Amino acid sequence: MKSRYVLGLILLCFSLGSNAQEEPKKEKSLEIYGFAMMDAGYNFNQIHPDWFDVVRPTKLPAYKNEYGTDGNTYFSVRQTRFGVKGYHNTPLGELKTIFEFEMFGTGVDAGQTTIRLRHAYGELGKFGAGQYWSPFMDIDVFPNTVEYWGPSGMAFFRNVQFRYMPIQGDSRLTFALERPGASADQGNYDDRIELNNVKPRFKLPDFSAEYRYGGKKWGYVELAGILRKIEWEDQNNSPTYDLSGDAIGWGLNLSTNLNLGKSTVFRGQYVFGEGIQNYMNDAPADIGIKNNFSNPRQPVLGVALPVQGLVAFIDHNWSSKLSTSIGYSSVSIDNSDGSTDDAFKHGDYAVVNLLYTPVERVMMGVEMQYGKRTNFRDDFTSDILKMQFSFKYSFSHMFYKEAK
Repeated sequence: MKSRYVLGLILLCFSLGSNAQEEPKKEKSLEIYGFAMMDAGYNFNQIHPDWFDVVRPTKLPAYKNEYGTDGNTYFSVRQTRFGVKGYHNTPLGELKTIFEFEMFGTGVDAGQTTIRLRHAYGELGKFGAGQYWSPFMDIDVFPNTVEYWGPSGMAFFRNVQFRYMPIQGDSRLTFALERPGASADQGNYDDRIELNNVKPRFKLPDFSAEYRYGGKKWGYVELAGILRKIEWEDQNNSPTYDLSGDAIGWGLNLSTNLNLGKSTVFRGQYVFGEGIQNYMNDAPADIGIKNNFSNPRQPVLGVALPVQGLVAFIDHNWSSKLSTSIGYSSVSIDNSDGSTDDAFKHGDYAVVNLLYTPVERVMMGVEMQYGKRTNFRDDFTSDILKMQFSFKYSFSHMFYKEAK
């Protein structure tokens, strides 16, 4: 009897083992994710009405009561997001794709709740193409806050690009050719007819690169750079003036995450350069006007405006359910002599919050937000203080398929 019992156990274990081995292996195929988010708050001061639910120093008043009265309540669901990620194994490696949008209108849709593309990007092996984070920026510097726009002095830009990643992983090296583009501040001369037909021209893509040294217990450090050629052509065909010109834009961005114990992270960044304002989170024009009155043919010149940005935040987890983020950011512009007296010169940004996660995929929190604008030459400043309450409900589901 005992021998039969032992033999039966052996056969049963063998059968179970065989069945376990016969179970098909699965690999991830598609992930659907996103969240519904509602922000409600009170603006103690005034800001451009299209940007009522964020803190942007460039959108604060350039003169007293430019945007009406102080003290306004706001509600918004514009941070709501939806995304899809795809995974597919090929003989050349895993193909990764992402399509993601949110409801925060910008550009011609500024102030609206509307669909806005964030990412449309694919990656296979060491190559990637589409709209994604620029290598010049470091998304890991973004603090754990609920204010949507984020630190004003942070390099922050999603751009259409082609990238090559010879080193991948915790430490990485990336090179990219990015869609060129720039903004112009015509300053005191923005109403002159001679400038109306000055058009931008971009013969070359922007070139960016990043190197991150990471995978360490203390965190990581990253250095990124960018180089760009900006041109503009005078299409007036005037025998009197020729306002065509060009400028070189460049920038360096040093960033880090430092682990200050098990529950605290310092997120820092210092960026500087010229003609890279459109890669910054909240900065004005790339090109300004410089007086050149000694030359009647070219009485004004376009110049790349220098810019500096700083980010310093600490994220701390009080427990598995409570966290706080506190920090400061600034952006400074070296204006040209052709800029208006009330042109944007300097912006300050500060935030402190308390966030609560009662259960998985549910977050609520309260945040105090501050921003300040300083003008170029007229000594005018304006600031804003905001109290914001946010509620975020996330979802995510991964689909699997049988591995071949």
